[in-house]
Amino acid sequence: MDTAKIYRTEQEIKLFPYLDLFPRIHENVFLASGVKLIGDVTIGKDSSVWYNSVIRGDVHYVKIGEMTNIQDGSMLHVTNGRFPLNIGNKVTVGHSVKLHGCTLEDICLIGIGAIILDGAVIKEKSMVAAGAVVKPGFVVPGGKLAAGVPARIVRDLTPEEMTDIERSALRYKKYTDITVNSLK
Repeated sequence: MDTAKIYRTEQEIKLFPYLDLFPRIHENVFLASGVKLIGDVTIGKDSSVWYNSVIRGDVHYVKIGEMTNIQDGSMLHVTNGRFPLNIGNKVTVGHSVKLHGCTLEDICLIGIGAIILDGAVIKEKSMVAAGAVVKPGFVVPGGKLAAGVPARIVRDLTPEEMTDIERSALRYKKYTDITVNSLK
């Protein structure tokens, strides 16, 4: 099959205003097909947002740091005037994650399908397990793994696991480069 016949290049609208607010995206950010960014959203250098993720900064702001990846099908939102969404640098947000008005500090990993709710804080070099639900206001200390429904601290992360969190961000930067070059 001739791949040139199935590859399409039409423009896709990915950035939407909300009132007078419009997303501010660094020129080196990769936004995959199906991504929708609405309102007061800021994304830093070398970050990526993957297929069919939605980031709504309508009733508060969303700030995403550098070299952070938001994986496929994730939903990010805020709470009206109360809880913005802050995500640091070198953060990996797994597939189908839901983040709502929380804070993810630098170099942390959120597992596939996890849910993190209003006012929760995930400290630097920590991990939330796949499928976990972090209740409002809960704090995951640095160097810890939180798992379960509702999430609780289950153990310390090993030094290797903490190092691998940062490696995950670097891998996603590489995946972004390969994907962008494949589209050329």
